[in-house]
Amino acid sequence: MASVRSHKNIELMTYSEVTEVSGFVGNFKVKIKQKPRYVDITKCTGCGTCQEKCPIKADNEFDVGMGKRKAIYTPFPQAVPNIPVIDPAHCTFFLKGKCRACEKFCEAKAIDYEQKEKIIEAEVGNIIVTTGFDSFDPSVMTQLGYGQYDNVVTGIQFERMSNASGPTDGKIVLKDGTAPKSVAILHCIGSRDTNYHRYCSRVCCMYSLKFAHLLREKVPEATVYQLYIDMRCAGSGYEEFYERLQEEGVNFIRGKAGEITNIAEKPGEKGKLIVIVEDTLVRRKRRLPVDMVVMSTALEPRADAESVARVFSLSRKADGFFLEKHPKLDPVATTTDGVFVAGCCQSPKDIPDTVAQASAAAARVLSMISKGSVEIESATAVVDEEHCAGCKICIDLCPYKSITFDEEKKVSHINEALCKGCGTCVAACPSGAITGKHFTTEQVMSEIEGVLV
Repeated sequence: MASVRSHKNIELMTYSEVTEVSGFVGNFKVKIKQKPRYVDITKCTGCGTCQEKCPIKADNEFDVGMGKRKAIYTPFPQAVPNIPVIDPAHCTFFLKGKCRACEKFCEAKAIDYEQKEKIIEAEVGNIIVTTGFDSFDPSVMTQLGYGQYDNVVTGIQFERMSNASGPTDGKIVLKDGTAPKSVAILHCIGSRDTNYHRYCSRVCCMYSLKFAHLLREKVPEATVYQLYIDMRCAGSGYEEFYERLQEEGVNFIRGKAGEITNIAEKPGEKGKLIVIVEDTLVRRKRRLPVDMVVMSTALEPRADAESVARVFSLSRKADGFFLEKHPKLDPVATTTDGVFVAGCCQSPKDIPDTVAQASAAAARVLSMISKGSVEIESATAVVDEEHCAGCKICIDLCPYKSITFDEEKKVSHINEALCKGCGTCVAACPSGAITGKHFTTEQVMSEIEGVLV
């Protein structure tokens, strides 16, 4: 990220979002909303004094609610730029007009409460959408106890816990601060499930194995269970890593957890979380008393995927992810020329696949830039202005928004750079003023005649 920011040909706009896109390939006009930081990035040195002196604390989103942050805070470690931002929802000055502690102690005089939201307009030739994913919220699966029992955590929460910059400084601990003596890692929470997401999230098996490895390394005396449906370790060195975990003493149980409870039935279960699972290899139900449960949750489309799809004129699949032009022959392009997708916004994938897809999308953009011109579809629709009645029916029906109305001539006009030749307007035009290039009635009849002869 630091390399991207310092690159002479890249302008990095952080704390911003795209609100509107118009135009077509090679000629997009983009409106970008840049939110106020209330900190002047040209003056701030990133010393951290303002964060130390701020008296207000709030839940840290980056630590998934397990840690606290100040009302003025750096969004995450190694953020680029490494400059804090003020959260007006928790800042006492914005709520009550008092405090201003950060301003008083800032030697660089970088605090600026008067900053306003900016709208930046840019002209771009191509767009690559890489909006990522959300993690499935397992609280809807009430039988598994997430949100009810203290030591039932998601994979992302465990990741932050085991990270050196996390809320526990990298120590894997229970709610009471002690190390767990037994941990169950549950696969496929929310994925491969007809009640939630039918698809496989691809990354869960491998990051579950990574968690087990971290547990063996940081809490070597702990007993670790992996509850899985099928181990899907497709990738270079992945199967070998799975075998390594078996040799490290991790217990693998083929079965999906049906329930988590704290109701003890035996003396050894008192004070424990009991994971009830059907072990399909030995064909019997098992009760596993453990101190901690880690849920490997599904990757799902971001909550704002629908609004993003509208802004960038993208289609979505049945599972909610963005639809590519062709799953095998063109996996990075979309039906909107000049707009590409990469990463988990298109489908769940791991880091190597994401890097490969992002590189492919960048290569496609660079190839278009180097050509200096854009190839468009030859089979597009065209309007005969002499016969057009100006009824505007075609404008509402066009799925690609390629038709506009010329108010001066009172006729419709088709932008060939946007038209995909679907034929909707051709079939719907009551005046017969729209025809499809290479698909006129005479051409189609000639083809039929040629076949019959």
